Amino acid sequence: MKKTATFAALHFTIALTVAYLLTGDLLLGSLIAMIEPSVNTVAFYFHERVWSNSVALRTLSQSAKVKTTSFAIVHFSVAFSVVYLVTGDAFVGGIMATIEPTINTFAYYWHEKVWLRKQHARLEWGCIHSA
Repeated sequence: MKKTATFAALHFTIALTVAYLLTGDLLLGSLIAMIEPSVNTVAFYFHERVWSNSVALRTLSQSAKVKTTSFAIVHFSVAFSVVYLVTGDAFVGGIMATIEPTINTFAYYWHEKVWLRKQHARLEWGCIHSA
């Protein structure tokens, strides 16, 4: 759950910044930034569960690039849907769905690398400790 919480904070910050810059409206930007990351955080949680519960995907999850691509597809879909529903404007939804998830995809990649490094350090510590 810590992994989900840290990504949620990162995601909210990026969404707020991009939504405000696109709309020029702090209230509308804040609304989008509250809804879109919230929906994506739930999607992220289930994305992680699917990847950890599937033997085939668990093997692939050692590559941050493959897992990042998978989440990017989910993220683009959620971003467009939320922004379109909030603004009623498919163009703004499309721009938001292009820019915000792209930035978040890079953030997700580095977030995933940090968590993989933590996991490997824990495994190495376990090996040293048990020796």
